[in-house]
Amino acid sequence: MQIFILLFILAAMTVISFYLGRQRALTVAGGNVAALNSLPGYYGYYMALWCGIPALFILMFWLFFESAIVAGIVVTSLPDAFTTLPEQQLNLVLNEIVNLAKENISAGQVSSEITAAAQLYNQIQTVSSGLLFALVVTLGAGGAAFAWNRIHVQQRARNKVERTVLIFLMICSTIAIFTTLGIVLSVLFEAMRFFQMVPLTDFLLGLEWSPQTAIRSDQIGSSGAFGAVPLFAGTLLVSVIAMTVAAPLGLMTAIYLSEYASPAIRARSKPLLEILAGIPTVVYGFFAALTVAPLVRGWGESLGLSVSSESALAAGVVMGIMIIPFVSSLSDDAINAVPQSLRDGAYALGATQSETIKKVIIPAALPGIAGGVLLAVSRAIGETMIVVMAAGLAANLTANPLESVTTVTVQIVTLLVGDQEFDSPKTLAAFALGLVLFAVTLTLNVIALYIVRKYREQYE
Repeated sequence: MQIFILLFILAAMTVISFYLGRQRALTVAGGNVAALNSLPGYYGYYMALWCGIPALFILMFWLFFESAIVAGIVVTSLPDAFTTLPEQQLNLVLNEIVNLAKENISAGQVSSEITAAAQLYNQIQTVSSGLLFALVVTLGAGGAAFAWNRIHVQQRARNKVERTVLIFLMICSTIAIFTTLGIVLSVLFEAMRFFQMVPLTDFLLGLEWSPQTAIRSDQIGSSGAFGAVPLFAGTLLVSVIAMTVAAPLGLMTAIYLSEYASPAIRARSKPLLEILAGIPTVVYGFFAALTVAPLVRGWGESLGLSVSSESALAAGVVMGIMIIPFVSSLSDDAINAVPQSLRDGAYALGATQSETIKKVIIPAALPGIAGGVLLAVSRAIGETMIVVMAAGLAANLTANPLESVTTVTVQIVTLLVGDQEFDSPKTLAAFALGLVLFAVTLTLNVIALYIVRKYREQYE
């Protein structure tokens, strides 16, 4: 709670510094704004940045290293009987000290040495909090005073503020890039460990998926087969069903809202449609398992068909409903980007509204529509909860939508549930599946961007 109070104080100091810097600029200019090199607001931002950035940097640095430093001081104060313990046992002792200091356990449950260490821990934390508060407030006030003294009529405050913003944006983009690289490399490293245990050809071409590995030689039911073809087939089947539902419904919805609906209907219908994109996927999973799956099974049995209680059809239909907003929104944007002059020209030549849509608008907007459909496919491939709840966990190699199937994402979740040791093929198989899924979705996104950029119509 004290950190939030300190952040609030720092934020208040930054806001006050903005108004003081702005007022300072007006004062040195004698009230003549035209005499300033930059607008008064830039001088306020300049002073606010000097107040907030150094103090915030020190705050983050302090919080990052505080726990390790305090723990090191507390450990050195312990008797030799504790400091000579192995690292894992010493960490357990330190956790016990922290829990006692935070009053998560009572003092009667621990030794006197632990109690004394917990008291020392609290004392150091109190001193650390006081020093942090004083340092942050002093740096904030000092930075503001430094900026106050540097404000003059010819100061290029706008250039300095914009340069600071540019550096901040570069840092953010760099963090995003390195985060992406870290994710890719971590998945790739673990996948390579898996392929050292299981051949790549067996993984990509194998027809049986049974990741349970035997611990003993006499154990039954742990074949350890890692053929991922049934998972790829199940993912493809569910995605095809979903796009069969989402693509036509989304496209027809976009055409209606863009070309036929009145402004009043469009203003009401489009937000309601976008609500579908905001519903949690677990809610769609409940809907699929409790409503759609029994309905599909009942219809199938009425026709004399054998339908599994958990079928790819139920999961695919609900997934298609979920991604309708992706297709409709992107298609609507592409259709609205077609200039009105093309419509007017078609009408002038005697074309009806439906002929104009089919012959002019859809061909002109087709790159954007195709890109939106491919992005929706990527969304369908990566869906998990609906398939878990409606399609099951059985890795069946089938093209029958009435049978139970599983997908790549479902198996990733299944393999990484609970405490796992990352030294067995069973656990590492999740990273291999994740690498394949990443490659497929990345390829689809690249193709979508290529189609949009290459075939996009340029209108004046």
